[in-house]
Amino acid sequence: MKLSLNIFRTFFLAVLFSLALTACASEPDENSEDAAEDSENSDTAEEGEGNNGGGSSEDLVIATASDATGMDPHGSNDVPSSNVQTNIFETLVTQDENMEIQPNLATEWEQIDDTTWQFTLREDVTFHDGAEFNAEAVKATFDRIRDEDVGSPRAFLYEMVTEVNVVDDYTVEFVTEFPFAPLPAHLAHSGGGIISPDVIEEDYAMMEEGEDPGSYIDENPAGTGMFKLQEWDSGNEVVLEKNEDYWGETPDIETVTFQVTPEDLTRVAELDTGEADIIFPVSPSDTSRVDNMENASMYVQDSLSLEYISFNTQKEPFDDKRVRQAISMAVDKDQIVDGIMEGAATKAVAPIGENVFGFSDEVEGLPYDPEQAQELLAEAGYEDGFSTTLWTNDDRERQDIAEVVQQQLQQIGVEVEIEVLEWGAYLDSTAEGEHDMFILGWSTVTGDGDYGMYPLFHSDNHGEPGNRSFYENEEVDSLLEEARREGDEEKRAALYEDVMEILVEDAPMIYSHHDDYLVGVSDDVEGFWKHPNGLYQLQDVSISE
Repeated sequence: MKLSLNIFRTFFLAVLFSLALTACASEPDENSEDAAEDSENSDTAEEGEGNNGGGSSEDLVIATASDATGMDPHGSNDVPSSNVQTNIFETLVTQDENMEIQPNLATEWEQIDDTTWQFTLREDVTFHDGAEFNAEAVKATFDRIRDEDVGSPRAFLYEMVTEVNVVDDYTVEFVTEFPFAPLPAHLAHSGGGIISPDVIEEDYAMMEEGEDPGSYIDENPAGTGMFKLQEWDSGNEVVLEKNEDYWGETPDIETVTFQVTPEDLTRVAELDTGEADIIFPVSPSDTSRVDNMENASMYVQDSLSLEYISFNTQKEPFDDKRVRQAISMAVDKDQIVDGIMEGAATKAVAPIGENVFGFSDEVEGLPYDPEQAQELLAEAGYEDGFSTTLWTNDDRERQDIAEVVQQQLQQIGVEVEIEVLEWGAYLDSTAEGEHDMFILGWSTVTGDGDYGMYPLFHSDNHGEPGNRSFYENEEVDSLLEEARREGDEEKRAALYEDVMEILVEDAPMIYSHHDDYLVGVSDDVEGFWKHPNGLYQLQDVSISE
């Protein structure tokens, strides 16, 4: 669904006015100004659903801006889906809050030689459907991810893997085409979630009948995780229930509801009334309201994310580097970071930030220089400017960013029409390259420059895997390939510095800022934390009476 920004906001302000009347009746001292936020259309939680609103202390409600697009961990590449999937499916290894590799379904591992890794598996694990977890199950999962007929958007994570071999029932071997140091970090990615081999077999059977890959898994997502799917009401909520047969320590909470609440103020109100226990995201302009609640407070976490404004480099005029540079130099990032984000972000110079391996502070971004931007446009043949469109999803900060960019580009003669798309349509349309410009984000979940740049800029990854700018540069391809083959960390870092320099110069996107994660959490919730990769950590969560 596509709406103009003015139509979208006119509609929403009408709804907001009616909500504000209700809010003022019960909370006359609360600030009730503000508008719309992230993603899908949904219903708000029913009265009494949350802890403080009369619900059970064993039921956790997380109000989120966007719905999952699927349950298949190999079938999507977005954070809202991963936040659900990571509780159902587990990976061989995991990363702690310091991005250090820790055991998970694998208890230990070693690198046998430059291209061979061996993993020892847990022996006391079963899938939600009763199937046994063993080396054959691991092989079935990774064979599926790499199957071209499945077409997983996460296949790039494991495209260096040439063989997955069963050594014995609880030992599995990964053979790579070349030495690949970040393999354990890639195996910690939620895209490497291990699926029941019986479910995989059923999914292939449905594919033979003409169904899309993942159709069976979306309905029957059987992993080994501490939660399993109870219900998915698409567009409204996903409900997970405790896995009583979990191999590890079972969680204290009985159910987790990922409740889709697109509107900022509604999420904040749900936290205030206890209808939600956790809300994300919180708009920077709403953080003080949450911190002033008697029953909740803000949780702030540094992130590995990048917010960017991308060009379709296959379309005129953005196929001209000078035009891309001009647009980049006409956008004042300080207005975005200090004004819209209210300081809850760090200005970006390139795709990866200082928390990601491969970042170099020797790289300088393009300066804010509207005069030089106009000179570049004239040099490219657009001295009178041009008209274009800028897409965003229904996220308040992104819409505000779009308006700021619209105003700033008008100063150099570029007329921008803003279009707001529903989340699912937004992902589909940008993956198909239907856009001129768009605003999106990327989280470098592995903490490594390979994941921060290979999917976004390698020409093999156009569309859904990450390269929605449809950028092509043979030198960048070559450097990224060399970097993932290089075993020496210093040499790898130098290669990523070279890539960053080219990407600043080529400007396939405006590298806007690195967000802080802003989460509202009820004071009754204990043990919650959010990983720098953006995923909720629920294993130790409890809710006090």
